[in-house]
Amino acid sequence: MLRPKLLDTLKGYTSRQFATDAMAGTIVAIVALPLAIAFAIASGVSPEKGLYTAIVAGFLISALGGSRVQIGGPTGAFVVIIYGIVQQYGIDGLMAATLIAGVILVIMGLLKFGSVIKFIPHPVIVGFTTGIAVIIFSSQMNDLLGLGISDLPADFIEKWVIILRHIGDARMADLAVGLGVILIILLWPKINRRIPGPFIALIAVSAAAPLLHLPIETIGARFGEIPHSLPSPSWPEVNWATIKNLIQPGLTIALLAGIEALLSAVVADGMISGKHRSNMELVAQGIANIASPIFGGVPATGAIARTATNVKNGGRTPVAGIIHAIILLAIMLLFGKWAGLIPMAALSGIMIIVAYNMSEWRTFLAQVKGSKSDAAVLLSTFTLTVVLDLTIALQVGLVIASIMFLRSMAYSSNVTAISENWDDSQGMDDVANFSLSPIPDGVNVFEINGPMFFGAAYKFKESIAVIDKPPKAVIVRMRQVPVIDATGLRTIEDVYKSYKKHGTAFLMSGVQPRVRESMLRSGLLETIGEDNVLPTYDDALLRSREIFSSLNKPKSG
Repeated sequence: MLRPKLLDTLKGYTSRQFATDAMAGTIVAIVALPLAIAFAIASGVSPEKGLYTAIVAGFLISALGGSRVQIGGPTGAFVVIIYGIVQQYGIDGLMAATLIAGVILVIMGLLKFGSVIKFIPHPVIVGFTTGIAVIIFSSQMNDLLGLGISDLPADFIEKWVIILRHIGDARMADLAVGLGVILIILLWPKINRRIPGPFIALIAVSAAAPLLHLPIETIGARFGEIPHSLPSPSWPEVNWATIKNLIQPGLTIALLAGIEALLSAVVADGMISGKHRSNMELVAQGIANIASPIFGGVPATGAIARTATNVKNGGRTPVAGIIHAIILLAIMLLFGKWAGLIPMAALSGIMIIVAYNMSEWRTFLAQVKGSKSDAAVLLSTFTLTVVLDLTIALQVGLVIASIMFLRSMAYSSNVTAISENWDDSQGMDDVANFSLSPIPDGVNVFEINGPMFFGAAYKFKESIAVIDKPPKAVIVRMRQVPVIDATGLRTIEDVYKSYKKHGTAFLMSGVQPRVRESMLRSGLLETIGEDNVLPTYDDALLRSREIFSSLNKPKSG
């Protein structure tokens, strides 16, 4: 249903709910402020771009989204992608790629792809999320240690080689500030859970550093004065050449935004016992990512941590998310100039906490110790994310997961030969059906269990291949076959034709409606003959006897 949740929640909206939403929105804005700045800097762009994104995209995601409580904005998941795009295509390329991603997300929502994205395997998601966390952690070492390395390479291994080479240049003042921020964030919830720890940490170290005359680099020293107003809208230059160059980065942004937003919405549903509209959420994410670069922002998506903060503080309608964006705008207009005093090492401390929370290391270790197939998908995705590229990691992870799934499905499908003296020890759960109708001499009966698709079709062909002395009739029981694909249909047709050459009658029983429909559309039902596709096994036995009788009748004349 393509209808924003805001329209539903405004019916019967009360002043009491507004007060609760306003409080939740205010707290979320305080949480979002340092994160928006930190995510932008970690992504290789200027700090105000994170604020622009949180304000513009955050407003639109809440106003138009399919979730009651989703909070949108820049997230840690985009840090790696944005950094790579900026390095290769520059800021203009990032703006164009974000706009392309927005268009793709809107199309995905209109085509109702919301439910399809949910089928991405969990090991793939955990693999690239943990990989991103490792990359974010690595990217913060330069500022946390105050190494002052310019043009640090994006490659993970090269980056650590250079960091370790300069480790002797570390400055204790920067390290003390970064560790101080981490310590405050970890300990502050024991003092007060309402006021966010990162906000308190930034205020504390930003005030303490100049008082103590600490020789540390600040946002203002690196980036200059931060603008304290939204820029005039400007449409990124997008032409056919741009689209061809940036379609892959745009698609990566769109997929990651869609996955992250829907995961966040699902988590929120569990917290409020609600149900989001996945396709409307994708459309809202798309519109937000179209608008964000127009106002100088970067890619945005649903933020799980900020959404959870919204719920825990009483937010229950999209009004809370809208208020969060308005308060962020007010803070930027009134106090934006003070952001230049924030130490770079302080932002590194915040990002290290973000990386730790993103890592899902307990889930990661649990899945590594789990099934071999899940571990293979997880480790492949994780390794490729860290060492090569997130896009490649997603593609390879999905391919490996698909192969593992097909392999397991193929193992779950089997073909069994049935005889009159079948017993329970051979694995059938309804032996009585066989004893009621003895199998005539010259009739072979086979039972197919599981989906009949290209990964399992070869088993069928090998199991009932025509032997030296072909039977008079073959009955294939299909009652346990829920689906069949084109390869399965073709395999059955090949086997049917092979038996037909030897004069063997080919019968099928218990074909489920969905499989029968596939047979009808493909023409296989007509080829085999509707008279030879029977509803039950007993009907197939009777049909085989009819065929025998007609063959044994003396010819007239």
